[in-house]
Amino acid sequence: MALASSALPYGLRDVKVRPIDDAGVVGASVDLPASRTFSFSEAEDFEELRGDDKVIAIRGKGPKVEWELESGGISLEAYKVMAGGTVSTTGVTPNVVKSFKKLVTDARPYFQVEGQAISDSGGDWHVVVFKCRASDSLEGELSDGQFWLTSASGEAIGDATDQLYEFKHNETVTAIT
Repeated sequence: MALASSALPYGLRDVKVRPIDDAGVVGASVDLPASRTFSFSEAEDFEELRGDDKVIAIRGKGPKVEWELESGGISLEAYKVMAGGTVSTTGVTPNVVKSFKKLVTDARPYFQVEGQAISDSGGDWHVVVFKCRASDSLEGELSDGQFWLTSASGEAIGDATDQLYEFKHNETVTAIT
């Protein structure tokens, strides 16, 4: 089957986050469990030069991506990728305790996000945002009779090779690596 000229992405199949270290090296994928939403929008701030009672020029300050993620449940490893901090495990089965700890000195790190949807026109559809930071909220909510929902939002800038984001339409469904 030939790849359709236009993709028809449908649903959200998977979201993975990948840590980026201080040297810019992208680490292994960490699953965001029960992914519910991965939304993004390209944005740019502009400056106007006014003179002689009119606009003379408009100049952009460079594109960025504003993004939001929401998932059901909590993965301490995925939360660490977005928030910084430390995940530790103590004890022996059946008394193992896994914990996440965040210190006031732990800065929020950069990370990469990749989402996958099936494509109704064949294959699948991937969206990669290359250099994200949770510059807005990281949230979790415990409510009576409800599952825990984890959400995060922030901004993304270009990586070391100036990649901001990428859309990939695969002829054959390809899992996020």
